[in-house]
Amino acid sequence: MFTNLGDSMDSGQNSSGSLAPIARYDISHVQEVIQQAHEELRLLLQQRAEVMKRIGTVKQTISGLANLFGEGVLNEELMELVDRKSSGRQPGFTKACRMILMEAGRALNSRDICDYFQQKMPTLLARHKDPMASVTTVLNRLVDYGEAEAVHLNGRRAWRWVADMPVQSGANGSAVRFNRITA
Repeated sequence: MFTNLGDSMDSGQNSSGSLAPIARYDISHVQEVIQQAHEELRLLLQQRAEVMKRIGTVKQTISGLANLFGEGVLNEELMELVDRKSSGRQPGFTKACRMILMEAGRALNSRDICDYFQQKMPTLLARHKDPMASVTTVLNRLVDYGEAEAVHLNGRRAWRWVADMPVQSGANGSAVRFNRITA
């Protein structure tokens, strides 16, 4: 589209076709915008991590209450939101890993989760050529989603559900304060 007429016209493109910085323009304002965008992105990612921890806490609380009082206390929408909705078939592999980790209340390694699958959902595990690798992949993906965090347990890699942990009980046994789990 641009024709090069000596130095009088510059398309701003380099040989690869991407835009190249043009030396004759002051880009300090661009650097300022980039810095502000960087700061906002960092803040948003931090907020997302905090929201994911809170979501994890609420899901874990609801699942715990359903375990205590039966799934009848949950309506259909809530069962779906906490990954407990039964469609008449076994849950998906990722959903099952999520439920196992959430309900464990502690860090688990890949072997722990495979053992749980073997005991409770062997047909779901049987669909995978290398179950340990599949579990590890899913757990790492849950870390990427902000739903789990990787930790070291007895010198091995393990994962735990990201949630706030109750640290104090009220007179009636209800949790009154939460602390963040840190790796």
